[in-house]
Formats: sequence, structure tokens, C-alpha cells
Amino acid sequence: MPDKIPPAQKAPHVERVPRLEKVQRLRLTFTRDDAARYITHLDVMRMWERVLKRVALPVAYSEGFSPRPKIALAAPLAVGMTSQCELLEITTVERVPLRQVLDDIPAQLPIGFRLLDAQEVSLALPSLQSMLRAASYEVDVPDDRDAQVWTGAIDALLARETVPWQHMRGDELREYDLRPLVLGASLARAVDGTATVLMELRNDSNGSGRPEQLTRALGAEAEPTRLLRTHLRLEEPQIAREAYRAAKRPD
Repeated sequence: MPDKIPPAQKAPHVERVPRLEKVQRLRLTFTRDDAARYITHLDVMRMWERVLKRVALPVAYSEGFSPRPKIALAAPLAVGMTSQCELLEITTVERVPLRQVLDDIPAQLPIGFRLLDAQEVSLALPSLQSMLRAASYEVDVPDDRDAQVWTGAIDALLARETVPWQHMRGDELREYDLRPLVLGASLARAVDGTATVLMELRNDSNGSGRPEQLTRALGAEAEPTRLLRTHLRLEEPQIAREAYRAAKRPD
């Protein structure tokens, strides 16, 4: 009588544990044009997670019960805005050549996004969000005033010590001083009923300026028709930059 064949055994379930070690920190600069104006911050983060999986980038994960990929944007972009300067940082568990990043990622980005640059930064730097200090914008707003009137309004606002402001956030009326949020402003042009204002607004843990509030404070009644973020200003600790450069310097 043949030996009885034992029942098939199920292979033990092996749970894949995300790798946590940090080997490299990459900083990507990318743009968002009109086709990506109405994509929310959460959807942008999900998009980047999908893109990084498709190109098999060895992304590090956070610790805890629900590990998340260690990727971070410098600052959310408000719905309706475009940008030529968005910053994304990615921590990896293996070294990845920058050329590979620049070659592989662009083909996986959806319409409305374009990769401009990739660079390696020090792992010792603080989080990207904590280093952000200001954001610059180029804003078009319908307004019939001429350049002289606009320039006068900007100079008058910058000369003030305080600019009391209030706006509704949901059902709550918020009151605060707008002036500390405005780091600089100038008129680019005022032509054919449209003024283009350049502005640098504070953007840090203590407050963030909003371009449409500044145009209202300058006397414009209409909402802006174009809001382009042009630059994000970071403040990186000098000691971390110097240590990183020393480590990269050949003997």
C-alpha cells in the first residue's frame, strides 16, 4: 500500500518590512502648470508615491504601525495656483545616481508636472518644512489703476508698521496683523486693466501670507486671475551644509 501523501502545507506568510535606514536625501524641484492647478495637496503626495514606486526608487519608510514613505513637500500649494519652484525631498535606503532620477522620473509624471532638477542634500539637515522661510509669487489682478497709483499703494503699505486684517475661515472670524507676513512687494506692470504684482510673503511655522489678501490690502477689489509661485526660500543651518560639503570633498 503506497505511503499516504500528507496534505499540502501552505507557505508561511512573510510580511515585508519596509526598510528604515537612511542612506541618501534627494531634493527635487518641479513645476505645476495650468493642468495641475486644481489638484489637492493630498493627491499630489499620492501621485509622487505612485511615481516613485513605478521607477523603483528605494524609498525609506517611517517607523510605527503604519509606515509611510519618507517624502515631504516644502509647502502645500493652494488649489488654483501654479508653480515653477515646488520642492520635494525623498529619503532613500540605497544610493541612487542623480542621473538615474533625472532620466526615470519625467516619463512617469502626469500632465501638468515637470521635473526641473534633482540634487543630493545632507541627511543632517532639519526637515524641509522647518527650513522654509518665505514664498515668492507673481500675481495678475484685474484693476484699472495705473502704475503710479499701484506703486504708491505698495509703498504706503510697506511703510506701515501694522496692517490690521480679518477674514472668515469656515464659521470663524480671524483677526491678525497682515504686515509681518509681507516681506516685500513691487509692481511688475499695470497694462490694459490688469496689474501684475511681485511679492515675497512669509511662510514658516509662525504664519503664512496669502497673495490674494495682499492684493486686497493694496486696494484691488477683484480676485486674482493668475497666481504663480516663483520661489521658495529656505534657511539651511550653516553647520550642516559645511559638514556635508566636507564629507563630499575628495581627499
